[in-house]
Amino acid sequence: MSGLIEISGLTKAYNKSSIAVNNINLVLPRGRIIGLLGPNGSGKTTLIKMLNGLLTPTQGSIRINGQPVGVETKARVAYLPDRTYLSGGRKIYEILDYFCDFYADFSRERALGMLQNLGISPQARLSTLSKGTREKVQLILVMSRNADLYVLDEPIAGVDPAARDYILRTIINNYNPEATVLISTHLIGDIEQVLDEVIFMRYGCLVLYTSVDNIREQHGKSVDAYFREVFAC
Repeated sequence: MSGLIEISGLTKAYNKSSIAVNNINLVLPRGRIIGLLGPNGSGKTTLIKMLNGLLTPTQGSIRINGQPVGVETKARVAYLPDRTYLSGGRKIYEILDYFCDFYADFSRERALGMLQNLGISPQARLSTLSKGTREKVQLILVMSRNADLYVLDEPIAGVDPAARDYILRTIINNYNPEATVLISTHLIGDIEQVLDEVIFMRYGCLVLYTSVDNIREQHGKSVDAYFREVFAC
């Protein structure tokens, strides 16, 4: 079976006693919003970095849209890291200029429309904005690309509930429907309403990959409740 993401025998070992990702085999289709879930230390961030070409696998392979991870896939993957990566001294319109130059699939019009909806001026300097507003700006930049894969690492951590609602709406309304969104988060209860499928990881291993509907129908529980049962947390 082919998919947008094909992961085969994927392993990342930092040393003999530290295996962050352990022999994962997984095929992820297009057109899904997928939750990447697991306790701290489960290997989620390592997997995300390998998908983005920031880490090299020890063994195994990743193919995105049929291509091995490299220059071609980086041009088709939109990545939101869990930490701020933009210079606080820049004005938002300057950051838009940078994204237009760097990403061929970036839509300034889409970004300006989302900024306007939030009442954020493109003339504003990033350092003058609240943490929640900076998070929104970063998400707007990512979701203004016409990518095949959107990888969002903790996109709603540290922001208030109203900001979380906006972020979720932005994800749903702005991603390419032929693309897939992969969201890593600890706030499962806040985000499961938008998820189609979930991946559970623990100790670097794949524990479960299934649809949200299957969890609700087979186990009669929410994703959050089932996650707590599986990981006894």
